[in-house]
Amino acid sequence: MKNYFFTSESVTEGHPDKLCDNIADNILKECVNQDKLSKVAVEVMTAKNTIYVAGQITTNAKINIEEIVRNHLKEVGYDNENLDIDYRTCKVLINITKQSNDISAIVGNKGAGDQGTVFGYACDETEELMPLPIMVAKDLTNRLTYVRKNNIIKGLRPDGKSQVTVEYREDKPVRIEYIIISAQHLKEKDLNELRKEIYEKVILESKYSNLIDEKTKIDINKNGQFVIGGPLADTGVTGRKLMVDTYGGMAKHGGGAFSGKDLSKVDRSGAYMLRKVAKDIVQKGLADKCEIGASYAIGDENPIAIYLNTYGTNKIKEEEILELIKKEYDLSVSNLKLQTKFEL
Repeated sequence: MKNYFFTSESVTEGHPDKLCDNIADNILKECVNQDKLSKVAVEVMTAKNTIYVAGQITTNAKINIEEIVRNHLKEVGYDNENLDIDYRTCKVLINITKQSNDISAIVGNKGAGDQGTVFGYACDETEELMPLPIMVAKDLTNRLTYVRKNNIIKGLRPDGKSQVTVEYREDKPVRIEYIIISAQHLKEKDLNELRKEIYEKVILESKYSNLIDEKTKIDINKNGQFVIGGPLADTGVTGRKLMVDTYGGMAKHGGGAFSGKDLSKVDRSGAYMLRKVAKDIVQKGLADKCEIGASYAIGDENPIAIYLNTYGTNKIKEEEILELIKKEYDLSVSNLKLQTKFEL
């Protein structure tokens, strides 16, 4: 399609799923900071003033998981179990074991610890080489958190989300069609005042506000008040915001979550490496859009298949780009493990 609308969403750090993602990653980062060889696969779930932490950790690091959990909840701003969750009183249940010997042997032998397919994507729509819809949505939720933590808008609570629809003409983003923001707030906060403040101090202050025009539809707390939020309103689990963590649905996703996994897990490190390759392809002017996929087999060192799609924007033959990738980039599991960044 040449002319179309595309929608992506994002969530704040207080959203129950993202809360779990960040707790899992905080545990991972503390392990890796002390012991770079740590093997971590942590899952987190939250519901009604309770945080559950489970998974496998093999490390020489000395960590206090409960302290990590409570510190993150405090930093986010969760301090009221009657509205969402309280870092001081919530239960923290922990069930951590060591990595199985079978998986450990495979990982130690340089092979992939599991089968999996991963994807990386880049496009020339933004300076970050990311799709515009997800970048606008993230900018809005980041701004929502900023105005809350800096008391620019009084009466906000940590939970919130955004959804952005962008109009494309001739495959290029030209304007914002629709913005939806849902922000948790204190009961005494006047809803009309909140809507006005979010419009003026979040939406109009966005770096993408120039794409808003007289036809743009904007809904803020569309269904009315949003007082009960966080884990009290909705159960949170790691890995349920895959599109938020990647490309907003614009590109394929292998299905593997990132959070709480060290870089020996191919579904994280592989996705990061392919994102780097896709960015290089776009930055070098070989294509305006680039999606790369690779599949790995458990125990194997190298990918068993590599996929490339430039959506017809390639400046040279896709076969030539694919050969360049195979020649210039080491996609072996050993090399993936050497990455140090836990982000796209």
